[in-house]
Amino acid sequence: MNAVEIEAAVSDLATEPFNAQEFPYAFLAAFGNKDTALKRLRTGNNNASDYPGGVLLRNNIHIAVCDEGKVSETLTALLASPSTIKAKAKFVLATDGKDFEAKDLISDELVACAFEDFPNHFGLFLPLAGISTVKEIKDNPIDVRATGRLNKLYVELLRENPDWAKADRRADMNHFMARLIFCFFAEDTGIFNTSGLFSRTIEQMSDRDGSNTHEVLEVVFKAMNIKFKDRDATQPRLPNWATAFPYVNGGLFSGSTEVPRFTRIARTYLSHAANLNWKEINPDIFGSMIQAVADDEERGALGMHYTSVPNILKVLNPLFLDDLRAQLEAAGDNKAKLLNLRKRMARIRVFDPACGSGNFLVIAYKQMREIEAEINRRRGETHLRSEIPLTNFRGIELRDFPAQIARLALIIAEFQCDVLYRGQQDALAEFLPLNTENWIISGNALRLDWLSICPPAGTGVKVVSDDLFNTPLDQTEIAFENEGGETYICGNPPYIGSTWQSDEQKDDLRAIFEHRCKNWKSLDYVAGWFIKASDYGKHTEVVAAFVSTNSICQGSQVPILWPMIFSSRQQIAFAHTSFKWANLASHNAGVTVVIVGISNKSGAPRRLFSLADDGSTLEKQVNFINAYLVNGLDVIVSPISKQNDGRGLMEWGNKPTDGGHLFLTSGERERLLIDSPEADLYVKRFIGAQEFIRGEQRYCLWIQDEQRDDAEAIPEVKRRIEAVAKMRAESKAAETRPAAAFPHRFRQIQSVAKKYSLVVARVSSEERPYLPVGLEGGNVIIGDRNFALYDAPLWNMAIIASRLHWVWIGAVCVRLEMRFSYSNTLGWNTFPIPTLTEQNKTDLTACAEAILLAREAHFPATIADLYDPETMPKNLRMAHERNDEVLERIYIGRRFKNDTERLEKLFDMYTKMTASAGSAKKGKKK
Repeated sequence: MNAVEIEAAVSDLATEPFNAQEFPYAFLAAFGNKDTALKRLRTGNNNASDYPGGVLLRNNIHIAVCDEGKVSETLTALLASPSTIKAKAKFVLATDGKDFEAKDLISDELVACAFEDFPNHFGLFLPLAGISTVKEIKDNPIDVRATGRLNKLYVELLRENPDWAKADRRADMNHFMARLIFCFFAEDTGIFNTSGLFSRTIEQMSDRDGSNTHEVLEVVFKAMNIKFKDRDATQPRLPNWATAFPYVNGGLFSGSTEVPRFTRIARTYLSHAANLNWKEINPDIFGSMIQAVADDEERGALGMHYTSVPNILKVLNPLFLDDLRAQLEAAGDNKAKLLNLRKRMARIRVFDPACGSGNFLVIAYKQMREIEAEINRRRGETHLRSEIPLTNFRGIELRDFPAQIARLALIIAEFQCDVLYRGQQDALAEFLPLNTENWIISGNALRLDWLSICPPAGTGVKVVSDDLFNTPLDQTEIAFENEGGETYICGNPPYIGSTWQSDEQKDDLRAIFEHRCKNWKSLDYVAGWFIKASDYGKHTEVVAAFVSTNSICQGSQVPILWPMIFSSRQQIAFAHTSFKWANLASHNAGVTVVIVGISNKSGAPRRLFSLADDGSTLEKQVNFINAYLVNGLDVIVSPISKQNDGRGLMEWGNKPTDGGHLFLTSGERERLLIDSPEADLYVKRFIGAQEFIRGEQRYCLWIQDEQRDDAEAIPEVKRRIEAVAKMRAESKAAETRPAAAFPHRFRQIQSVAKKYSLVVARVSSEERPYLPVGLEGGNVIIGDRNFALYDAPLWNMAIIASRLHWVWIGAVCVRLEMRFSYSNTLGWNTFPIPTLTEQNKTDLTACAEAILLAREAHFPATIADLYDPETMPKNLRMAHERNDEVLERIYIGRRFKNDTERLEKLFDMYTKMTASAGSAKKGKKK
């Protein structure tokens, strides 16, 4: 279930007659628990409660319904219950049907309210559904409720008006929804002067069956498009009941006033939505949630698309807000300095070329208004109208409806800021009518000229139109309100790896990159925004910062993208290394992202943000941030074919190319050996990717050239060899056909161990805290889905299994979605290893042995089982911690603070290592 569905279920539960016996199960059902789990709870099988009548779901919640007036006493008893602790409950809850009390045992947050009000606190309990909660959701559930109500209305209207769902009418439908949202907000905030004007008009003037609701709304919308002085001359005249509506226009109510037809159910949904308190709406969050209402693909994920304010501020603060606050602090009460800062802010332009529903723009606007309000307070000018124009907050959005919502969210944000900083009276006096200027463009950001939409000075694309929400791209140029000023580009563009890009998206990238480089096709879609921003910077000073998947700063994309950016005089001004950009999706861990700010401004120190091991944010001011987001020189890591420093030689596993004929399942092996026991000489255990990670059992025929005749004397073996020969001879791959001459063996044999092999998976999940590396006997054949070090000293395993090596691989090797793609030449041979003493090697060998013994203690658990970050055994985790401790002390004499510090050291060593190697080559040539 998503947040919107949960809110609706909880609200329904609060309005139903209270059933003491059923409440715990109904509450759990509202948060997505399935009937089968609830059935087991009812029978007592899974109920871990030790409280009379209590219901305790392990790792979830302890609930008790009590006698009237005993709620606080019961909650205290649940908190003290040994079962609550033993079952690792996240919450305790007590209610008598009149009062409601609950506590979050992790955050220590307490809720105490009337029973009917507990849905207002539903956000507290979202972790019960596996949803990572956000503070704004818990503090302001109106946004989720509004989204749910509007979604029901939208779906019902499309059901009744299928023609409005077609492509040629979808814009009309979205425009209608934008008008409704404005009306809901306007009547609850005093913009309509009369309290409840809109909802009361609908209630009184429309029939209960909904048959004339569309006619009433059409009249209301028409009224708000006619100035008061022109209403008497309007034909047909407005009915008296509509004359109380103000003139709004601004393009919002111009054009067609046609409204889809309503059913009785649709009218009910309209009333339910109108009856919410829209005064509490938060444009920071509402826009990004409501855009899903109008998107068929996103509606299933309703309420999951909110990006938290703290995450957005990770972009905006270092981009320019920190500097504004520092200037405010430096100005103190100096009125001249404060005035200069206010004038500077009035000329700042914030441009989001992938603005969606306007989150970044809204947050930037509200933060700047807060700073401006403090300036005015210190100058004794709190009455002044804001000098920060909305039209300085510009955006491009591909889809029409989010662009509409972005404009509406900014309008709402402006009004709310006016009320907060200047008072309701002044805010209302200056709010209407809305202007007709368009500053959010609907179009393809990778195809549009950013300089024409947000020029560095002078003029820009603004439309004076009869319809603010239907914007042509052939636009009139209109001067900015405030000439010149600074420009900051920001946003969270679509990432989309090369594999998942549509033909149209590939064409977008082709238009940008084809004339710049040959191997652009492997770039993520977001790379287009970085290049467009660097091109923009060729014409003016600018700082641009985008959220991106961390893949653009790792592996093969680095040498393609970043030399182009750096060659355009851009440098990385600030960066936030990898962290989870989570949303409200159930059980969604979030995508791993980075934030990268690029700038052509010189002189300012570079700011590098990272997460410490304890989860806190660290900031470091550095001279240079390289393309891997490391404090270090501008360096690109290149493959090294072989190292001569004593480390083991890592080779590919053996490649069969056999059509599957040389392989046997456990059952096939058993049958073969029953029929032909002598075949045991030619059957060996095979380790491919699944066999290594998940412990699957598979076998292969391994026949030496001198053994072929004897092996073919076994009918089943001969049959398989002949099948391999046929498959290879008929292969479409030219490199495979010659191998038909030796069908008894693998097409490519790298090596076979004499005693043992160290095995490293070629592809593995980044969710695992360590890279999968293992030890296999000499009689095992390693497949080409793995790399292997044959008979290498065991201390090599300690290095591969370390956190140090994990972060290096994550930085320099290719990423496949959320997986590492390991490389022997790019990952292992480039990994900087200091000169190891014999004692170092002995210590590391002991660490590797301890890791293997810790794994053995949990046999038959597989690598996948053992390295699940949620369930990794304590003794294995401690063995790895000890390994990291020993290795990191070899590097710097102590543990590293975090991964950023680890990478800084490794890149420093890599730079010196490659420099000395280069010097050695030059010396040999001389």
